[in-house]
Amino acid sequence: MALHGDPALDALMHPFAEGELARVPGALFLRARAGAALAVDQWPGLDCEAPFRPDAEALARAGFTVADEAVASGAGGGDAGRPLVLLLPPRQRDEARALFAEALARAAPGAMVVASVANDAGAKTAEADFARIAGPVTTRSKHKCRVFRARAGQPGGDPALAAQWRGLDAPRQVAGGRFLSRPGVFAWDRIDAASALLAHHLPADLAGHAADLGAGYGYLSAELLDRSPGIVALDAFEADARALAMARHNLAGAASRATLAFHWHDVTAGVPGRYDVVVTNPPFHAPDGRERPDIGRAFIAAAAAALRPGGRLWLVANRHLPYEQALGAGFGEARLVAQQGGFKVVEAVKAAAARSGRPAR
Repeated sequence: MALHGDPALDALMHPFAEGELARVPGALFLRARAGAALAVDQWPGLDCEAPFRPDAEALARAGFTVADEAVASGAGGGDAGRPLVLLLPPRQRDEARALFAEALARAAPGAMVVASVANDAGAKTAEADFARIAGPVTTRSKHKCRVFRARAGQPGGDPALAAQWRGLDAPRQVAGGRFLSRPGVFAWDRIDAASALLAHHLPADLAGHAADLGAGYGYLSAELLDRSPGIVALDAFEADARALAMARHNLAGAASRATLAFHWHDVTAGVPGRYDVVVTNPPFHAPDGRERPDIGRAFIAAAAAALRPGGRLWLVANRHLPYEQALGAGFGEARLVAQQGGFKVVEAVKAAAARSGRPAR
């Protein structure tokens, strides 16, 4: 996925570009994103953690050392004693509070922790939350964002509250205990209505090797395996490492009846392998909240390329999204299965040879 303007990143880097703060070796960047304001030659020894695969790939291309945060910090609590910690907090509040506490815990005593949040993404609330556990903050505004900072362990902080917050994004049971999920994952505390609609219409005769594109915490994969006993293997593709870890847990019980594989992968770049069935509820928003129907179209193109002739795509999407052209370009036929609650379910069948320009029915 191509880089785009990132005001929060630009604002975060501004105090360093102006010389107000110093770039120090061994710094840590949580929820890191790549961009023009972040140059590897200006940040010797900067370690980045990025659970979102497109961000991780962009950072690696730019020359940074990158880790999936689930590996770097989720299992063993992560390293501590960092001389500087940067972060771009997520929108979900429990997840953001946990990340603020994580940043303070991983900073050396007296080290600076610096965060940046766009004004329209809840900057004032985020700053207030950070101040509750960090103590007094220094704030500046830039690029319609708030950049705020404090020193780890300074007087006025609340270490006890920070310790509580550090567990706010821990995995927990949802959907009556059927699944494990965690704050920040898509539809983390419920079964997404669109996915539920698609699952309801999945036929029992789907068979062979299947892929779930954008698997989230594994709901659609679980439903497909339950409803279609002919599925003998399933690959779950998910760009969010935090969600993929939940999918691994939630689908572990199905390993005895189907071969399972899990891929931390950007589906918009295409997927490896060949499949008889693809199911997907593709995202149509970027992580910053902007509507991006091109992401859904890229998922459809990836499905078309990965399916064998005669393979079947089962897709759910918001009714207003213009996916018909993408379906017509990649599939021999497509039919509208259901419309309900603002969503549409579509089945598309891969032809023996792609027929460009044929519209979906």
